Amino acid sequence: MEENTFATSAYIATSSEMAFDYLCSLENLDDWTLYSRMIEKIDEDTWLGTASGYQNNLYYHVKRIENPFFRGIEWHCGFEYQKYFQVYPVFLFPPEYIEPGTDEPGVYFHWLSFVDPKRRTPMIMQGIETVHTSECRSLKAILERSTGRTEAAQGRYQIDTDTIYVNAPIELGFEYLQDLRNMEDWAHFLHANGEIAPDSGNFLDEYSQKVEVSLRTHDLNNYYLIEQNFYYPDDDFTQRCPTVIIPCSYAFGDPDARGFIQHRITFWPLHKSLRRGKLQIQDYGAESMNVKRLLEAKAGNTETFAHGMSYKPADSKATVASA
Repeated sequence: MEENTFATSAYIATSSEMAFDYLCSLENLDDWTLYSRMIEKIDEDTWLGTASGYQNNLYYHVKRIENPFFRGIEWHCGFEYQKYFQVYPVFLFPPEYIEPGTDEPGVYFHWLSFVDPKRRTPMIMQGIETVHTSECRSLKAILERSTGRTEAAQGRYQIDTDTIYVNAPIELGFEYLQDLRNMEDWAHFLHANGEIAPDSGNFLDEYSQKVEVSLRTHDLNNYYLIEQNFYYPDDDFTQRCPTVIIPCSYAFGDPDARGFIQHRITFWPLHKSLRRGKLQIQDYGAESMNVKRLLEAKAGNTETFAHGMSYKPADSKATVASA
């Protein structure tokens, strides 16, 4: 997995609207984070506040993500106003998105974090999983308590992720991944069953079962989200994989950072075994390695595949910021 990217997820028994409104208010960070405390309001969407990961104040900025199928936000942080080096995309998936026709209420919260290798401290790297996981539980408790609950609700799904660094231009990656006609090259379980259009087509899986595949793409201004949807008509079963591809220059706040991060979000039922589709997260990981290999070759960067799954600055001896 990509070592500079961290993901935290939870099922929250509240509405998407309530979760979205709560997350859009930076003042609410005071209530559920370890030590992000807002001190001074700078503008409608920006505050100066304390931080749990630095012995320094940070500017916090929130940006809304509007989408017809799910909602989201981005948090941005930095030591200077409007000069942000950390970006935290958050997506709110309604259960209906994961399982069409479900009667499950609530929302699935997915929080994505990037830490620039040039700026990270040992404490941030050692503590981010602990802190974000605990903060996520705090957020869940606050939102569920506001609906009258007195204990944690359990959802029907859990979220798992696969993340990899690709040393290729983001435009090349988007052009390649948004075209379903390329899927047979990198998705080794699927084989075309007839003519494939750029955004939809019929395939056969590894058991020669029919799969109807479709893609939806979303331009999120500085990066892209590609929804990969797999429908098995014989079982009336849908498996979704929203995939974020984000340029390293944006993810790490470093204009010199090359390539992009591919982050795949997957949903797994908690109390039943799957018989169709991907059966384990490694199935997604193998495909991601194929994507990396093929795109880096297209970009003429064949030497970087051997370096592993993680982004590394051109100067691998870069020093840590002393914030």
